[in-house]
Amino acid sequence: MNFGGFKHKGKSFVLASLSAFTLLAGCSAGAGGGANSAAPAKNETAAAPSGGTTEISFYFSGSQNVQELWKHLKDLYEKKQDKVKVKLVYIPSGQGEQATMNRIVAAKKAGNNSIDVDLYEANGGSDLAAEKKDNLFEQLDEKKIPNLNLMNPANMKDAGYKVVPYRSSSVLLAYNSAKVPTPPKTLDELYDWIHKHPGRFAYNDPATGGSGASFVITALYKSLPEEAIHNEDKGIEQEWGPGFELLKSLSKDMYQQGVYPKKNQGTLDLLANGEVDMIPAWSDMALEQINKKLLPETTKLAQIEPAFTGGPGRLAVPSMSQHKEAAYDFINFVLSPEAQAEVVNKIYGFPGIEWSHMPADLKKKFEGVSVNYRSFNLGDLEADAMKRWQKEVAGQ
Repeated sequence: MNFGGFKHKGKSFVLASLSAFTLLAGCSAGAGGGANSAAPAKNETAAAPSGGTTEISFYFSGSQNVQELWKHLKDLYEKKQDKVKVKLVYIPSGQGEQATMNRIVAAKKAGNNSIDVDLYEANGGSDLAAEKKDNLFEQLDEKKIPNLNLMNPANMKDAGYKVVPYRSSSVLLAYNSAKVPTPPKTLDELYDWIHKHPGRFAYNDPATGGSGASFVITALYKSLPEEAIHNEDKGIEQEWGPGFELLKSLSKDMYQQGVYPKKNQGTLDLLANGEVDMIPAWSDMALEQINKKLLPETTKLAQIEPAFTGGPGRLAVPSMSQHKEAAYDFINFVLSPEAQAEVVNKIYGFPGIEWSHMPADLKKKFEGVSVNYRSFNLGDLEADAMKRWQKEVAGQ
């Protein structure tokens, strides 16, 4: 689940790659000069590993679209050079991610100087909290990864220069406009809609996907001060009571009186089949499935106020890896305009590099979609919230 990472300024939110750019229909902020202009990356490469071929093990999680993206990027990368091979190791969201982080933490604490995880796609909650506590990941800079200069510098600073936000997405409302001609615009309007349309709204089990987790976290912090979303002090858990009461009150009006599908795709399937009329969904997944006609043509997307959470996908190099240079080289490729265009084209993600380095026509994929989101930096509190939800909401 991706909640952390980017600065929150008042009511405007810095997106992973969209500084000074708003993805709205009719937007005139250009990416470069002409309609298809793109500023090239510098003619630099990350430090290439010496000797023969090096294989790096890349551990990552995500939905099917993310798995397909990494397979595609791996193939493109390996066709371009013969020094580095990438072994993709898919780990299920939730327990699989935690098990991988536990291995990294254990290796660090044991003083090991090697580990078979050379590259890791980190989440924004417990992973970053563990890194902060145990100094697990390598410090990154443009000498190691030249294409970092294509990013908004603030995004690497926000991440402590330990993780690379290579793409981002936001959680939005996805709804059937034939059944919901006027979608809710605020949280209160959303909750009121749910009560007035019992059984027509669903969110997934928050431990199995970030869109459901976003719905839960947003409810917990609805009545708390705005700065609370950046507070990692466990004392704030005492203030979650009203939020959990709200979630419990909504449960009886949820899909099948409190059935929570597994994973982000679970709720999208319900929307596609007409079993519900509205769900929270990741922007990249919803946009992709709308364009592939996997969702009804009447499906539309909207953000509410205050916004749901969102955030980036992050790449990190464990400090115990024996193949750091090879990992840097692959990250450098992932940040190239060529690879970033694949992120947009394949999964409708927002690129990690600035739009000024991307073909301007790619912005059209996001026309009409507001992508404001809030970044919640909760650290270990995120896991506590998920456990409490299982007990108090799912288990009621």
